[in-house]
Amino acid sequence: MDRRALLLSGLAVAAAPELARAAHLPPLPGDMVLGAPKAPVQFVVYASASCPHCAHWWTTVLPSVRKAFIDTGKVRLVFREFLTPPNEFAAAGFILARRVPGKYFEVLTTIFEKQQAIYDSEHLFEGLEAIGKQYGLTEKQFSDALADPVALKGVNDRFARAMNEQNIEHTPTFFVNGAEYLGDFEFAGLSKAFAAAAAKKG
Repeated sequence: MDRRALLLSGLAVAAAPELARAAHLPPLPGDMVLGAPKAPVQFVVYASASCPHCAHWWTTVLPSVRKAFIDTGKVRLVFREFLTPPNEFAAAGFILARRVPGKYFEVLTTIFEKQQAIYDSEHLFEGLEAIGKQYGLTEKQFSDALADPVALKGVNDRFARAMNEQNIEHTPTFFVNGAEYLGDFEFAGLSKAFAAAAAKKG
């Protein structure tokens, strides 16, 4: 971490609860969505911008899921933000993604694609700043975004709700039509889960 971590000094880091299941998944403030609102299958993804496992899944599996299911109206993806160490990097990534109008998922995808290179550089906030510039933000706009108290409160609130109300402990965590998915995270396993959920609903 460098001096830019001070911009995120308002972040709360809470202890994870013991339970891991979420019994009910109603729409929540701050949800980011892809896909048709009336899709028969709702696929809820809890992930962290700082999680290497999330980055791997997002960049290798999600593109196929999106092409086969989300873009065809069969599945609606509901993305919910979670913080994992380094929490400041995850929070900054989410704040950055929300700051670029209409390109949340594009920015988040870029963060996941460059995550390892940024870690290797050991210049975490400079790496995010470079992504911000790629999407048209100036250095001041990037710094202002990370220092925005409303944005900081939002990411804190979403993180606290995921842990304390939905009982999420780790990332990635998936739910398919409200039931926690504990199977294979690869395309084949998810395809079977989506088909079963759609058949059950039908």
